[in-house]
Amino acid sequence: MDQRVRRAAAVLRSASAALAITSALAVLIGCDAVRPAREQAGSTAPPGTAPTGTAAPTPGPGIPAVAVGSSARSVTVGGRERTYRLYRPATLSLSAPVPLVVMLHGALGNGRQAETAYGWNSAADRYGFLVAYPDGLRRSWAVSSDCCGPPARDGIDDVAFVSATVAAISAALPVDPARVYAAGMSNGGMLAYQLACRTTVFAAIGVVAGTLLGQCPSPAPISVIHVHGTADDVVPYDGRPGKLDNGGTGPLPVKIDGGPVPDQIDRWREIARCAAPKVRTVGPVSTSAARCPGGRDVELITIAGAGHQWPGGAPQTAAERLLGLDPPATALAATESIWRFFSTHARQS
Repeated sequence: MDQRVRRAAAVLRSASAALAITSALAVLIGCDAVRPAREQAGSTAPPGTAPTGTAAPTPGPGIPAVAVGSSARSVTVGGRERTYRLYRPATLSLSAPVPLVVMLHGALGNGRQAETAYGWNSAADRYGFLVAYPDGLRRSWAVSSDCCGPPARDGIDDVAFVSATVAAISAALPVDPARVYAAGMSNGGMLAYQLACRTTVFAAIGVVAGTLLGQCPSPAPISVIHVHGTADDVVPYDGRPGKLDNGGTGPLPVKIDGGPVPDQIDRWREIARCAAPKVRTVGPVSTSAARCPGGRDVELITIAGAGHQWPGGAPQTAAERLLGLDPPATALAATESIWRFFSTHARQS
C-alpha cells in the first residue's frame, strides 16, 4: 500500500476512534457532542418579536434593559469569573414577577448545549418564564469530593455559583423568589439535588438520570420530580456502579454511589412526611406521586427500557445510531413534564 494511503487510513482510524470515544462519553454522561447546535422545533420567535440577542425595545419603569432572546452573561464567584446563558422570551411580560428555571447540563455539556438540546426555550416561549443555563468548569459539576471530574478534584463550589447566578438575574429582572426552579441532566441533576440540600433558593427541582450523592438529612422544604430509565447504565436505576465509575480516583474522579433510585425517593418522602404514593402506569411510563404537608410533592417517573438520555429529545443522528448509543425515550417529554410540575409548586413562605 502506498505510504500516503497508509497515513491517510491511520488518520481516518484515529479520527473515527476519537469520535466514538467522545460520542460514547457524551451520551453516557448527558450531552449531545456528536450533534450540531440546533434549535428545538417550535422555538422560533413569534412574528414581530425581536431577534435573539437584541436589546429589549421598551423596558418598563424601573426595569433595566435586558436582551430579548439568548444572551451570554457572567458572574464572579470566589474571585473567579463564571459564565452562563440567559433566555428571555420576547413576549414575556415583566410587569409582574416571573418564574426562573435554571437548567444544569450533564458532564461534557455546557450551557449552550443544554439550551439547544432539551427544548427549554420553546417551553419558556409557550408558558412564560426565564431560563438560565450555567456553564460547569471544564464541562462538569462538583457534587461531592469524588464526583465529578476536575471541579470535584479542585474543590469548586458550584452551589455558590448557581446561587450567585440566580441572585444576578434577580437583580436585573423581576424574578419571583417563590418560583425559582432547578432542572438537571445526569451530573447536572446531581447538582440540582445539592441545591435542594444546601440552599433555600428553590421551590422545586427536576432531575433526569441523576442521583443524590452524600447525605441530605434536613433539606429546605422543596418539591422533587425525578425521571429515570430502567436501562440507564451510567447512573443505574438499581444503584449499582455505572460504566464511568472509577471509585473517585485519578485526575477525573467519578464515584456515583447514591443507591437505588426508588430508595432515594423514599428517603425524600420520609423527610417530607409524605403520604403513601399513588402509582399510575401508561405503557412504559410509571408515575409514583406522593403528596406532602405544606403543598409539597415528591414524584418519581420511571421509564421502562429507557437509557441515559433526556426523554423527548431530538431523534438520534446517523452517527449516534452507528455507535449504538441510547436513543431518547419517546414515551415522555421530560421538559413538559417537569415544567408542569414546577408550575404548580411555588415555594412556601
